[in-house]
Amino acid sequence: MANLAKFEFVPLDISGKNYLSWVIDAKMHLDAMGLENTIVEKNEATIQNRAKAMIFLRHHLDESLKVEYLTVKDPVDL
Repeated sequence: MANLAKFEFVPLDISGKNYLSWVIDAKMHLDAMGLENTIVEKNEATIQNRAKAMIFLRHHLDESLKVEYLTVKDPVDL
């Protein structure tokens, strides 16, 4: 957690103990970035916006979770 300054909010812990606060923070930040439609089912987000959302969300995951979800390409699935 020493590198917290580079995060907009605390990354999702591998145990999931901060899941609720992580989801709320992630949704608020995606809303502010104009990417809120990338995390809803059957969205029509562009490939570029989906990629931006994935980059942002992956940045806020525990390193072990990044490896586990390495092949996920759509933020809805994450």
